[in-house]
Amino acid sequence: MSNLTGLRLASSTLLILVLSSTAQGQDGRSTMDSSGVRGRATAADTLNGHNWFVSLLRKIARKSDDVGLAADTTSMNTGGSGADNSVASEVVATEAPSTAKSFKSKKDSLAWDKARENAEESKGYRIVVDLFGKTLRVIDRDDTLRTATVATAKNETLEFGGKVWNFITPRGVRTVLKKDKDPVWTPPDWHFAEIALEHGLKVQRLERGRVVKLKSGTKLLTKGDEVGIIRPGSTEFEPMALDEHIVFDNTLFIPPSNTKNRVIEGELGHFRLDMGDGYLLHGTPYARSIGAAVTHGCVRLRDEDIEWLYENVPVGTKVYIF
Repeated sequence: MSNLTGLRLASSTLLILVLSSTAQGQDGRSTMDSSGVRGRATAADTLNGHNWFVSLLRKIARKSDDVGLAADTTSMNTGGSGADNSVASEVVATEAPSTAKSFKSKKDSLAWDKARENAEESKGYRIVVDLFGKTLRVIDRDDTLRTATVATAKNETLEFGGKVWNFITPRGVRTVLKKDKDPVWTPPDWHFAEIALEHGLKVQRLERGRVVKLKSGTKLLTKGDEVGIIRPGSTEFEPMALDEHIVFDNTLFIPPSNTKNRVIEGELGHFRLDMGDGYLLHGTPYARSIGAAVTHGCVRLRDEDIEWLYENVPVGTKVYIF
């Protein structure tokens, strides 16, 4: 039997299953569920004789679970593929959010002051987001209809693979462009970058029509809308488990867009208001993070608050952020 060890990192809820390099050969069969139907393949049950990071459970692995693309994303080397990771402990906001203000420069301070004045002078039905105060208000003329505590961007920079991501919630005026119920999250490149950097993994993008041959002889490929494997000596395509990252040969593989392996349900809560350019007002399954600076650019709300916004804020509403 293989020596399978579950290691829970103290700094996160990320579970890494490590298959020992002294593992003996497995029988090569995929698991069967209780009904006798062949189960999905996992990295753990496809390999033998190597030392592997085999199962990064994506649904419980993120420092911030948010879809914001973050403004000012630039490329240091256009030939590089972005990848970097910083998984940390779950942030718990147990006290009222701090309103202390910190600026990078005089120019930054003046920009904030201008955005604040613009928000205070705004009229009509609008949303006002105070980044320092971690609050969102829905205002109709002079009446405040709803006040909510929010989570905002962590204001950090991520560098990996020749790319730079600046995780900020930009000041200014945006517009609610559309609203969605039960949205799904398509992780952008920075998500894979964070995980790869934290765990010392390489990153490789899977491409449709291209077969990757692993060291074990297993073939990794995309068929239809799923990523899967073909074991040595077999012609059967076995889809990979959908709740795992795809990690073989110390490499984190990025699934192609529009595959089941690239989308995650539940990460944005039950409702989403899209402000364009990847910036969202959305819910979260991590309610204890509300009131902290932890997102990658979006404004995150508790379930009851984002549901109220979904039901009461019409498309076209202006959002003032300062």
